[in-house]
Amino acid sequence: MAKFVISKDSKGEFRFKLKAGNGEVILVSEGYTSRSGCDNGIESVRTNSQIDERFEKKTSTNGKYYFNLKAANGQVVGTSEMYESSSSRDNGIASVKTNAPKATVEEPTA
Repeated sequence: MAKFVISKDSKGEFRFKLKAGNGEVILVSEGYTSRSGCDNGIESVRTNSQIDERFEKKTSTNGKYYFNLKAANGQVVGTSEMYESSSSRDNGIASVKTNAPKATVEEPTA
């Protein structure tokens, strides 16, 4: 089962990672100053992952492939890992589309 895993980084910001059922990270969020902002980001991923136009396919300066998922306002709500091929990146997009709507949320430990 896919899940959103919430954590706090060294700056005290909340972040989430969307992990596929096999534990592989398929999307990572930006930092949020509040937990409610992070929760809103997760809901944004659930919604926007179902709209093809919200996925922005990119190529990094080192020739690797990745994608950003954007909200309706154009803000990036999640970024993928780096992939060796464009077909692997496209499989990552398909995985986000499939997994995000039903993914559970794993709470941070105190």
